[in-house]
Amino acid sequence: MTFVRVGDLAHHVAVDGQGPVCVLSAGLGLAWFDWDPVVPLLAPHRTVVRFDRPGHGLTQGTTAPPTLAGEADRIAALLDALRLPGPVTVVGHSIAGFHAEGFARLHPDRTAALVLVDSSVEEHPRPGRLGWTVPAGTALTALGLPAALGPALRRLAVHPDPAPPAALRRVYRASRVWRGALRENARYGSVAVELDALRRARPLPPGAPVTVLAAPDGSARWEQRQRALARRLDGRYAAAEPSGHLVMRDAPDAVARAVLGPQDAA
Repeated sequence: MTFVRVGDLAHHVAVDGQGPVCVLSAGLGLAWFDWDPVVPLLAPHRTVVRFDRPGHGLTQGTTAPPTLAGEADRIAALLDALRLPGPVTVVGHSIAGFHAEGFARLHPDRTAALVLVDSSVEEHPRPGRLGWTVPAGTALTALGLPAALGPALRRLAVHPDPAPPAALRRVYRASRVWRGALRENARYGSVAVELDALRRARPLPPGAPVTVLAAPDGSARWEQRQRALARRLDGRYAAAEPSGHLVMRDAPDAVARAVLGPQDAA
């Protein structure tokens, strides 16, 4: 377990394996251990970097609203602090797909490949509002709900849950984690708007392969949106079936293939 300071915040980071670097960033409200099933498949071939965003996992919380550029620069700053300059394969799950693509566009010289794991997709993004998250988070904390119900709510949302029980309790009993998730969720639309503008202004790095790994889970509409994302990014579409939204839990081999390619993942 490592803590790396970026700006005013101590960020929790886990580094495993050896070889070219890949960075794994999980979705809303998730933590470093949600990538656990994937790490043994990647570590023989890659230096695997997992980190917790502010208010997630074991990283300190913040009152600063998340932005696309801020999250992309966070990845770059963490790699600098770890002395892993790149180029790297950046992997983003769900909302972190926005951040991973933002990194690729804002730091093209540091991007070897981009992998989007059941990434968020917004064809017509609209800004979100942040103001209600502060009183909501304060109310949750005052009622003692995170400490009392946090781990149980996580288990309801993620079932079956392979996360280490001790780590799960440590993370989801903390009010900062629920505050962080509320804050990030409230900024979802605004971050999507930022990405939409960035796509028009900054191209993806030439020669860096893009893979869109989706979990259609029987939804034709979701599959269509993911395929459209792959076309828009001039990338390769792959389906993880069967799998739910937490592809790293349900189909870790599919994530490994997307990162490594079929030969190394075999």
